[in-house]
Amino acid sequence: MYEKGGRQTVVFLRATIALDISKTTGHFHFMPRASVKEQIGVAGLRTLHQKGYNACSIQDITEAARVPKGSFYNHFESKEDFAIDALNRYWEKVEDSLRLLAEAGAPPLTRLNRYFRHLNDTARENQYQTGCFVGNMSAEMSDQSLPIRDKLAGLLKVWSGAIETCVREAQSDGSVRLDIDARSLAAFLLNSWEGAMMRAKVDKSHAPLEDFEKVAFTSLASSATATS
Repeated sequence: MYEKGGRQTVVFLRATIALDISKTTGHFHFMPRASVKEQIGVAGLRTLHQKGYNACSIQDITEAARVPKGSFYNHFESKEDFAIDALNRYWEKVEDSLRLLAEAGAPPLTRLNRYFRHLNDTARENQYQTGCFVGNMSAEMSDQSLPIRDKLAGLLKVWSGAIETCVREAQSDGSVRLDIDARSLAAFLLNSWEGAMMRAKVDKSHAPLEDFEKVAFTSLASSATATS
């Protein structure tokens, strides 16, 4: 087929290509590669959550992501910048669970109870090894980084606000006490849960979270609900 002049060669190649294409379905599928930033973000959040900010180096993050160390600075200005990105990633999980507070068809006090039960069950599944990333970073970084502290303050405000909305609904239907405003009750619930989560992490025990549920929801209920 490879005769002088190359004409038959070209015809042969074209025919071969046509035959190869005819064997396909007419669609070419390419597997997208995960971006390097995504690799660093996912592996880095996990590493930062496990080790804490000060005990986690950029080298630890890039090794976990299996990328060269120099790749880190192509996507993040600093470790502090990365920590804020990690908090945003973690917040996506928190935000997803907040849907339980707005679940249709369930009384608001039931939704509150289910929400914190979900958080506690997740902690149990993780064997209390990492705790809440927002709580961990609040304890470690509030006095070390103003940008991280500002990010944490914003997330906690939104978190408490979502709980407050559900508490207010429960006050409206008479299932939650009215002598304390919804904002204070919501802040108490979140603050108490974060403290119980920290103690559960130390003790490697579910007891602090069980105590939280028992005391918090007994204290939250209105007198009518408590006696019914």
